[in-house]
Amino acid sequence: MAGRPFPVGAARSEDGGGRFRASRRGGQGAVLRRAAGLGRGGGGGCHRGEMAAAGGSASIVEYFGGEDGYRCGYCKNETGNLSHGMWAHSMTVQDYQDLIDRGWRRSGKYVYKPIMNQTCCPQYTIRCQALRFQTSKSHKKVLKKMLKFISKGDVSKGVSEEEPMDSHIEDAVTCDFAYKSESHVSQSELTPLGVDHTERVENEDKDIGETKEEVNAQQVEPEAGSLQICAHKDTTVPGEPSHSAKIVHAPPKPGKGADLSKPPCRKAKDIRKERKLQKLLQNQTCTFEGSELQAGDQVCLLQNSKSKTNQPKTIEDFVFVPLPDDAQHKLEVRVVRSSPPSSQFKATFQESYQVYKRYQMVIHKDPPDKPTINQFTRFLCNSPLEAENAPNGPECGYGSFHQQYWLDGKIIAVGVIDILPYCVSSVYLYYDPDYSFLSLGVYSALREIAFTRQLHEKAPDLCFYYMGFYIHSCPKMRYKGQYRPSDLLCPETYVWTPIEQCLPLLEHSKYCRFNQDVKAGKFTNNYGPLNCLSCSYKVLVSSAAEALWKSYL
Repeated sequence: MAGRPFPVGAARSEDGGGRFRASRRGGQGAVLRRAAGLGRGGGGGCHRGEMAAAGGSASIVEYFGGEDGYRCGYCKNETGNLSHGMWAHSMTVQDYQDLIDRGWRRSGKYVYKPIMNQTCCPQYTIRCQALRFQTSKSHKKVLKKMLKFISKGDVSKGVSEEEPMDSHIEDAVTCDFAYKSESHVSQSELTPLGVDHTERVENEDKDIGETKEEVNAQQVEPEAGSLQICAHKDTTVPGEPSHSAKIVHAPPKPGKGADLSKPPCRKAKDIRKERKLQKLLQNQTCTFEGSELQAGDQVCLLQNSKSKTNQPKTIEDFVFVPLPDDAQHKLEVRVVRSSPPSSQFKATFQESYQVYKRYQMVIHKDPPDKPTINQFTRFLCNSPLEAENAPNGPECGYGSFHQQYWLDGKIIAVGVIDILPYCVSSVYLYYDPDYSFLSLGVYSALREIAFTRQLHEKAPDLCFYYMGFYIHSCPKMRYKGQYRPSDLLCPETYVWTPIEQCLPLLEHSKYCRFNQDVKAGKFTNNYGPLNCLSCSYKVLVSSAAEALWKSYL
């Protein structure tokens, strides 16, 4: 089936947009081209009338099929991993957003989708509702650990040099495939080994009770290389009391209790904290590859960083706190565009590669000659996503980026991410094994959630953090469900379902339809192996096109 062209006009989205043209390419795969100017919005055809199609760009993919089984990196079944796959020569960010909302995922330029009801370990797309996210006790411990290390140089005792959950994904290395030129790669070489390439395999501390000590008021400085986060004025702050109910307090009797008619007293520590942060912001600007953070954003950050009495602390409360003058370390987070590579990305490429090479050798036990520059570039730097900018989008634009963590002037970790119209999608993380004690997998995930909230200020539609795949049948891979609130994608109806409703079903069966509405999913079809691709656009096929399609089967 991989060598048959997709019939012209056989796929058309429900709103009249998203038509595909097909052509034969070298006898291998079907090259699908989304008609320029005909996006999901219909008519004008681009996301909000301003996205990729405005530039006449098209998504071009080459389908490879999914009939054969491959080794599963989770259960080690030699032929149990089944997935559809295609090589994306180029892709708009809106098209990729549509695909991941139908269960697809990319590794480099290879895009794949597990065949959920057949594969040995079903992989469910998971997203975190970043705007409503609240840190758990174990998350706070990781944030506090980083704060103490930066400010005082404290290193947690009893932490192993190697992260205990990393060894089980040794097959997840995206560079295990022998590559030829992009146009002459067989399906067996391209198909992933069934392990999610976004794994942040790190063992979170168990919730054994949170320490009662207050976090020092002067513990983390805002990064000079990343934008700062501030709460949107219309966004509900986690833990914020509802304004719909009014509480009426009766005046206290003389000599009994505080006068509730007067403003509550503030702790001296909170006042000092606010003054110090205000002074810091007066003398500081932050950059995102050269663009300054505006004064209004700094004021918003200040307001969001003020201590809130009797309210749960957010990620920002731990991250954007000024350091003391005698801080032992300096942590900086920089976001650089990886595709097409920016000048900052090129300047740091070799250092970033060396961190990746050490990560693969120490954590995944790769031989010294295995993590080559070519492999590193293909899977963690190359991306089919086109760089796009929109007036209502984030300042950095949409596309693929590397989020670099700099400690005292050197890179210690890199998070590979995609910034899409509705989400930040985590692709992969690698780090210097010498800093495993900082729980960089959890810390970087929390920073990416904070980054999503930050981008939401400029792009209101961008409000989710996609964590890749959730694999309930593999107990070690259930940690992603700890980032709440989160949703799993129903594999049949493509409706997002709260994870709390999914877990009881998954306990009884590894493959489940989460959405119980019998009417849901009416736009899906079953026209051969391209079913999962055509479903990505809720295809409506006319009778004539249906007959044409069946003639190709």
